[in-house]
Formats: sequence, structure tokens, C-alpha cells
Amino acid sequence: MRLIDTFPTNKTGDLEYCIGRVFPFGASIVEDAVNFSIFSKEATGCTLVLYHHGQEEPFAEIPFPEEFRIGNVYSMMVFGIQIETVEYGYRFDGEYAPERGLYFDKNRVLLDPYAKSVSGRTVWGRRNEERGSFQHRGMIIREDYDWEGDKPLEIPASDLVIYEMHVRSFTEHGNSGVKYHGTYKGITEKIPYLKELGVNCIELMPIFEFDEFENSRELNGRRLLNYWGYSTVDFFAPKAGYAAGARFGMEADELKSMIRNLHKNGIEVILDVVFNHTAEGNENGPCISYRGIDNRTYYLLTPEGYYYNFSGCGNTMNCNNPVVRNVVLDCLRYWVSAYHVDGFRFVLASILSRDEDGAPMMDPPLLDSIAHDAVLGKSILIAEAWDAGGLYQVGSFPAFGRWSEWNGKYRDCLRSFIKGGAEHAPELFRRIKGSEDMYGSRSSAASINFVTCHDGFTLYDLVSYNEKHNEANGEDNRDGCSDNRSWNCGEEGETEDAGINALRLRQMKNLLTILLTSRGIPMLLSGDEFANTQWGNNNAYCQDNEISWLDWSFLDKNRELFEYVRSLIALRKEHPVLHSDSYGCGNNGTGYPELSFHGTRAWDIDEDSPGLCFMYMYAEDHEICKTERDCFILIAVNAHWEEHVYELPRLPEGMEWEIRLRSDRAPSDCDKGCEPVLGPRSSAVFLSRPVQR
Repeated sequence: MRLIDTFPTNKTGDLEYCIGRVFPFGASIVEDAVNFSIFSKEATGCTLVLYHHGQEEPFAEIPFPEEFRIGNVYSMMVFGIQIETVEYGYRFDGEYAPERGLYFDKNRVLLDPYAKSVSGRTVWGRRNEERGSFQHRGMIIREDYDWEGDKPLEIPASDLVIYEMHVRSFTEHGNSGVKYHGTYKGITEKIPYLKELGVNCIELMPIFEFDEFENSRELNGRRLLNYWGYSTVDFFAPKAGYAAGARFGMEADELKSMIRNLHKNGIEVILDVVFNHTAEGNENGPCISYRGIDNRTYYLLTPEGYYYNFSGCGNTMNCNNPVVRNVVLDCLRYWVSAYHVDGFRFVLASILSRDEDGAPMMDPPLLDSIAHDAVLGKSILIAEAWDAGGLYQVGSFPAFGRWSEWNGKYRDCLRSFIKGGAEHAPELFRRIKGSEDMYGSRSSAASINFVTCHDGFTLYDLVSYNEKHNEANGEDNRDGCSDNRSWNCGEEGETEDAGINALRLRQMKNLLTILLTSRGIPMLLSGDEFANTQWGNNNAYCQDNEISWLDWSFLDKNRELFEYVRSLIALRKEHPVLHSDSYGCGNNGTGYPELSFHGTRAWDIDEDSPGLCFMYMYAEDHEICKTERDCFILIAVNAHWEEHVYELPRLPEGMEWEIRLRSDRAPSDCDKGCEPVLGPRSSAVFLSRPVQR
């Protein structure tokens, strides 16, 4: 029985339709109809265009009667649609005047910004030759997935160990050991590995629908693609090409199953989200969606109608416009409610603080709204606190008490120190403490600490190359960052020199030792735990090949490094003092400072002076760690090229030090004794224990 407000009043062919419901935007199933709702402030008319799946010509076009427009929203309810086989888009009529920022063209069919699924790219890397000119179209999905009681995990932020990955790169290599290479299912198959490593949160590079053929080109017989996907086509639809079952319309269910299974195993999911720009580029780019629907609302424009380019990608979204702000909020709410996503990392988030003229705002309404939104109240919010327009806000990002930040200063400082930069020691001490100088009004959990990420060298390449080697990108090695603070340990690239290879292994361990014993939230780049390489390419954004794919043969080759990382993560989880979100350096129940710094002699250090040798000690109250006695953890670091003897801090009576890990040996080779001598460029982790009689 139909309700009175869903009774069809009009008919075209076999379809009946009536005025729709304004909310929600997009295409949503309502009883035995589909409700279509879309915004445009400056269009003079709108037409709904319906296609049978894969067909170039539409089977129906329904202009919205004027009475179907409420304010600036066109809404229509259509009956008799075969949901599983229909694709849709819109035509918008209006003025075409690019010099004034107007791009209306009633002959162009546009993608719904709220489409929950996008057709045409269901198989990764395959062009759809059935259509004369490629067109992104929306599809309708049923929100009927059985979550079996799942919900976002809400792990305390300070307990997280984040693992950044690219969906395709993680399992696409032929030796990844999965059945469904390069897919959401492939990640699901690797859950036992993630659990063994010990990470409890994965951060996925973009999975919003994008076009891998954007700016694609041939170079030396290789097809270069938009591989990373930081160029969104649709914010509400998952990347279909990452799903094994996408050709059957199952990408949404496959992604939800991946998230549900990760949650069952205690692993959260964070998404990289790109709201700073879209795939439409500048005035010479394609007209896919926003530009042809309401260009002057969605983008920041100069008075001459050109696009501000604070993103470095051609355009900049007008994020603090109320309409665009609601799009972003609706998107985030949708991914949390419909996909149970645990949090988000906002790419070039400083753009989200700019006003319609591009100037930074003191209290950006979008960032405020996200921080205080009811649905997002438990979601992880991470900012990449800079943009391509020169705005750098690391440590000063408008946080509203909620936001964490990728701490680029932590990365740069740690890299510089470990390669021999003694002058960086005073800053490094502050970073290890949780960067209170930057986040004192928040907590150390505001600092996302990392040494490497997708953008730049891998960990192995950081200790194997002095210079970037991006020739395979076809840009004469001009692309990618040149300030890498890397050191090749004596020879550029691969080498048979056993001494250099041993030094590289120690340097990787040294970096990871400090990273995983610092206050703040540590983040690892996938593959770093087994020394995956990109052969010096520090900007593999276009490389859908062995440069980007994780080579799982390195896991066997570099098992010692994997075991070392696994042991460090286990140590961090075992001792709450290592991941406390405080900056506590005062005395606690142990009678010792909770965190203290030392030189090569206990309690003897000038934290404002350069140096390459130091120790830091955590004192853990037994009531915090739920053990019979207090625990002490000491990390000794020697970044010098000579051996040094360390005088370890004296422990309470009845306790002594033992070595848990040292970077110059495999975890299984530590003799558990107390050897206070550190060889050149090495580190060690000591734990307290009862005196052995």
C-alpha cells in the first residue's frame, strides 16, 4: 500500500513519477520508487537521464517540472526503475560564460555528486570501449548489508599503531600469497599477517571513486596511471576497481565485509579523504560533475573565473561555503554510518581552513563542524596540516580539541638526527616526549609520528639513496621532494657490500626503535617492516607495477627486521607508559620521573645541547601496568660513528637491567644480559627485571 505522498502524478513511457523528497540528496530507495534529489543554485533547469547499464543512449529523460524544485533543490520520485540495471545522470540548463565561472551545458550529462556507486571503471585498468566517449554515471545501491552487530571500534587514540597502505599495492604482486590480488578481499586475506605484525589500525590511501586513466600516458612500453587516486571523482562511492566482485555490482558489500572482518580482529580502518580538490582540474579540465552543476558554489574562483590552485592539482574546493560544507559532512557521516569507518585523514587539510578568497581563517566553520558533529563524535580526525599554496600549520592547525596531525616535524627531525645530525638532538627530545611544544593544549595523541609514508622514500630507500630516482615517471626526475634527509650509508642503491647492508639494517632499526617508543601515535608505511623498496622512486604516484607493489619475497629475505618491528609493537602494547597520551615527566608512584633523559651517563645531560648519544627511560607504576612490581624501560641511542659505553640508571633495590632488543642483532640473538656498550650507529632497549640469583 502506497503512502499518499508517494503517489505518482506524472508518466513518461513506462515510468511514473512525482515530486520527490528534498532529503537525502542523491538517489535513495523509497518503498517501490527511487528518490532523486540534487542541488544547483544557478541552473535554470534540470533533467534526469536514465540509462540501461552499459548503453550509450538513455532510455528515458525526465525534465524536472518547476514545481519539483524547492529552493535550489530539484527532487523527483520515479517508479518502475529496475535498480540493479539502471545508471543515471543529470543535464543542467543555464548560462555558459566561463569568464564568469559559469559552465552550464544542457547537452552534457553529469555525475550526481551524491552517487553511492559509479559505473564504467569496474575492472581496474580496463577502458570501457562500449561507449563513444567515457562518462561517469551514478548507480543505485541497496543499503541492506548485514553487519552482524559490528560498529566502529573506538580504540583509544593513544593505543593506536597505524599502518598506511595502498589497497592495490598491498597484494597485487604475484607473490603476495592471496587469491584476490589488489582488492579489498586481498586485504581481508592478509588479516592474519596484520595481526602477527601487531598493528591495530590501517590507513587506506584513497578509495573514493577516481579515474585511474586521468592523465594516463605511455612511457617505454609502460602505461602510467593516476595510481594513488588523490583526485576524486565521487566522494560517496567506493573505488569499484579495487573490488574483486565489482563487475557484479558488489564493491560496496566487499568493502563492508573487509571492514567487518578487520573489526572482528581488532583492527580499525582510517580513510584518506581528499576534499581539497576534485578530478575536474582547472579551466582546461573535464566537466564531470560539480563544474557543470554549480561551479561558482563548489570551487574557489578568481574574479576572472579562473580556479585558485592551493591544491597543486588545478582547482580548490570552496569548502567553507555552507553548501559545500554540508557535502563534506554528509560524506563523512555516510562513511561512518554506512561503512563503519573508524576515522579519516584529511589530505592537504589546511585548504579546509581557507575562505572563499583563499585566506586562512581563524575559526574555519568546516573544521569546527567536523570536530563537533554528533555522528563523527568518536571518529579519528587526522589533518595533513599543510597545502600546496604554502600554508603550513603543523602544530597550529585549528584543532577544536579534536584534530590530530601528521607531525612532519617529527619525521624531519628524526631523519636528520639518525644520519648524524647532532644539532637536532634538542628538538628530538621534544618530539620523543610527544611534542608538547606543539600540542601542549591538546595531548601527545595529537601527534601522528612517522618516519616514512606513501609520499617519499620507503624506509629501506631512506637508508639506501642520497638522491631521488624518479626517471620512470617521465618527468626528467623533476617531480618528487628533493629534501629527503636520506643517507645511502656509503653506496647509492643496491650493493653487495656486507658492511653497508648491515649498517642499513641497523639504521632502519634505529629509526623504528625511536618511532615506536615515542609519545604520540606511531604510523608505519606498509612494507617498511620487511625493507620493501621502490628503487629510489620517492613519488610513485603513477606506477602501477613492481615499483609500487609490495614484494612479499622481502619478508623472507628480511625476516629479522620484521621480527624486530613485531617485537617493538608488542613491547609498546605491553607497557601503557609507552603510549600514554600525557607529557608526564614528573615523578610518579615509582619515585622516578615517568620519562627522563640521560647522556651516556645516567642523569647527566644538557637537553639543549647537540649530541649523538643519549638514553631515555620510562618508569611505569605497577598499578598502571597491572603487575606485581614497577617496570622500567630504557632506550639507549648511539647515532655516532664510534662505539660508546653507557652508564645505565640505577634501579630500585632488587631489580636489574636486561637487554630486550638491540639494533645490531636479531631479537632471538639478544642474550638478555646487560651489555652497556653500543657499537657505531646502534640502539638498544633495556627492561628491568628482578635480580637473577
